[in-house]
Amino acid sequence: MRLEGRRAIVTGSTSGIGLGIAEALAAAGAEVVLNSFTDSPGDHALADRLAAAHGVAVRYIRADMADGADCRRLVAGAGGCDILVNNAGIQHVAPIEDFPPERWDRVLAINLTSAFHTTAAALPGMRAKGWGRIVNIASAHGLTASPFKAAYVAAKHGLVGLTKTVALETAGQGITCNAICPGYVLTPLVEAQIPDQMAAHGMDRETVIREVMLARQPSRQFATVEEIGEVARFLCSEAARQITGTTISVDGGWTAL
Repeated sequence: MRLEGRRAIVTGSTSGIGLGIAEALAAAGAEVVLNSFTDSPGDHALADRLAAAHGVAVRYIRADMADGADCRRLVAGAGGCDILVNNAGIQHVAPIEDFPPERWDRVLAINLTSAFHTTAAALPGMRAKGWGRIVNIASAHGLTASPFKAAYVAAKHGLVGLTKTVALETAGQGITCNAICPGYVLTPLVEAQIPDQMAAHGMDRETVIREVMLARQPSRQFATVEEIGEVARFLCSEAARQITGTTISVDGGWTAL
């Protein structure tokens, strides 16, 4: 499970699932490139913190994942990569007839089209080395649907399809491409929603988590960013060299229903 000598790009990786994956890859010895669109002093300080904690090279590179040219520049600016984790994503919730077209376009661009651009930019270098790992962070919504999430569900289903296509195009070349499909994960964004849900439903924290937020997740437990990071690290290891073109659900049984 060690990854010394490998360079990993993780998109959308200054918080939440992306940061958990970046931490796991750095802990395994990989050089890591962090990414977001903000380019703040805190972003660069975060890279320095990870480098110091794990004794590996960590850089931050700004790129807007809604911009295809920026996606490709990210890969070029990193000097290519051995490991590509397409994690960047956004959400918008509305009925289809009220769904703003510009929000549809942006959700599709960041959640799906960005992975096309980064993958296309990364593959030539992986093929030249005869080794590569692509991990796409899809969702339980890449395998099933919910109302009012048309763009997100469409994008995540598309990302699962892209995963399978890339896997077939790279089979036998030392490159794998897989998708992780998390259910609800306890990220800072989700944590911030809990007090509002408690107030809205008149419930305590544990009850609102179990009965409202995790109503569709049979385990009634959040996955953690550390757990997603460890799954990603396994998929990047030599032990997973024959795992390609598949989805791995980390959803507490949601998609088993």
